[in-house]
Amino acid sequence: MFRASIALGCILAFVAPAQAGARIKDITDLEGARSNQLYGFGLVVGLNGTGGRSRFTQQVAVDMMKRLCVVSKIAMLQLTDNTFMSPNISAVMVTAEIGPFSRIGGRLDVTVSVLDDATSLQGGTLLFTPLKGADGVVYAIGQGPLSVGGFLFSGQAASAQKNFVSVARIPGGAMVEHEARGEVMCKGRVHLLLKNPDYATARSIAAVINQWAPGHALPLDAGTVEVEVPPAFRSHAVSFLSDMGNLEVLTDTPARVVINERTGTVVAGENVKIATVAIAHGNLAIVTREAPQVSQPNAFSQGRTVVVPRTQIGVTEQSAQLYIAPQTVTVADLARALNALGVSPRDLISIFQAIKQAGALQAELVII
Repeated sequence: MFRASIALGCILAFVAPAQAGARIKDITDLEGARSNQLYGFGLVVGLNGTGGRSRFTQQVAVDMMKRLCVVSKIAMLQLTDNTFMSPNISAVMVTAEIGPFSRIGGRLDVTVSVLDDATSLQGGTLLFTPLKGADGVVYAIGQGPLSVGGFLFSGQAASAQKNFVSVARIPGGAMVEHEARGEVMCKGRVHLLLKNPDYATARSIAAVINQWAPGHALPLDAGTVEVEVPPAFRSHAVSFLSDMGNLEVLTDTPARVVINERTGTVVAGENVKIATVAIAHGNLAIVTREAPQVSQPNAFSQGRTVVVPRTQIGVTEQSAQLYIAPQTVTVADLARALNALGVSPRDLISIFQAIKQAGALQAELVII
């Protein structure tokens, strides 16, 4: 029973009741207040012999030096040999995310990833790299020393590595040059987008807002609530949106059972219902043991010493026990009863899948 209790605590996690209070700003997003992805192609220098050695990296370095007007005539005309080959540079892709409220001169975190055959970015510095959006506009410029968060040391016969050293970050490594402002309010109205669309939750949000500001909220669908900003607040809507975001609302979630087969984890919501069902479960245990023996010939028999295989197989089939789950049983009661019968985490997942196929599990079954 003690082991069953431990198994139950490890494999089942039951969320809080569905009618739990949450702030509006924690369960919704403002339409128009979205981030945008940025990307760019750059060059990292200062690597300690771990950079790229391909002709592609050499060409990128020469092209950059051409733009700086410092490349020699030999490097420009003889790119087919190792004239400019250096193990201390690497061609990289740089990515970042610019928020809707970032302003010119602000800083963004960037991620730098190896594009060539470089083995490590440790100790490198990213050179001037324009970061563009999907529209081709340069929104930020990235540059600065890399932070790898790991290491790679290798010799001729052994190596030691921690974390991935082919990807690095530069905290605050990009400066905003062009703003990507979002339009939050349109014609005096804002739209709240639910992170988990649900008709009951959308209705509750509108009801709570209307209690605070009567007649200003209307649920449009399961994922959108339209809110009209009072005329007195339209010139400074920040105060109105801030106070509205702190309002608490009762959320509702659909009945759902989430199963992770890789870890043997089952997470079930409070609204999950199980109809009357009978469950029989039995295990088949097969144990195989190899015990090879050495056959030694007699003296002067001109025989050979050989190893004779010996395999022992034992099969034990446990008796299946029948458990009848009444219609009023909860998921916690069912899991507790199944664990008392000695059901393993993997078997519990199979039982939940079988109950769903039988139509007795009144919930959505999600396998991740």
